[in-house]
Amino acid sequence: MSETKNQKIVIISNLIEEDLNLIKHGLLLAKNFRKEVLVVQHLNRKNKKNSILLERTLSNLLNSIREKNPELSITSLISKINYDEFPQVLADDYEAILILASSLKYKKFATAVSNSPVPFLFINPGLSESSYKNIVFPLDLRKENADTTLWCSWFGRFCNSNIAVVVANDKDTDSKRQVHHNLLFAKKLFQKSAINYKLYKGQRTSLFNSFEASDYAINSKADMLILLGSSTITPLDWLIGLPERKIIKKAGKMPVLLVNPRRDNYILCD
Repeated sequence: MSETKNQKIVIISNLIEEDLNLIKHGLLLAKNFRKEVLVVQHLNRKNKKNSILLERTLSNLLNSIREKNPELSITSLISKINYDEFPQVLADDYEAILILASSLKYKKFATAVSNSPVPFLFINPGLSESSYKNIVFPLDLRKENADTTLWCSWFGRFCNSNIAVVVANDKDTDSKRQVHHNLLFAKKLFQKSAINYKLYKGQRTSLFNSFEASDYAINSKADMLILLGSSTITPLDWLIGLPERKIIKKAGKMPVLLVNPRRDNYILCD
């Protein structure tokens, strides 16, 4: 990764009114994390003929945003890149560290998420604001929990978030040992960064821990759920829907940060 100042919060926008709240969230997080902002409009077959109009609309939008947020560096991109390749290009060529997208369009981004080296934050366009103060995080036996734990710690440091960890309740010895290992890592990291956190012993195993944490987040009216995506994806999963798709849909207006366990994730620079 290059210099810290170049890392960006990416907002995928269709330049329509319902995306204004998405942009608000992106601006808030960019300020908290001290990152730049990149607003992206994807050029597809439907809007390709109106590329000049899109450029003008995007330019006017950015000028308005810059006037209200002079402390932020805000740039734009109109891209023809295939969605599946989109996250890697954004990460490598534009220093993307986090991608914001509408939760109503998760299906469109599902494959992109499974190829992404940076998390997607899915936000319902009806959510005007969030403090990101109370975050729920399911912890299971997978070693990739280190990535979600890191994101919890970053929100704790930069947004002063409180973290509720729902710990999987596995039964067999090896699984319990791995969960315990992941929990020790989380506790050490949170304590080192002076982050407020609470532990909740779940009732379900690692296989279903995300659903239990999702229910807990909804019932406790949390500000966000940080979720580790599916490690293995079969054709049947694409057909019936991945667990994260069901969780994001059920979350309603609660933002869901989805981390990809299938790729090495890029690290946020302080």
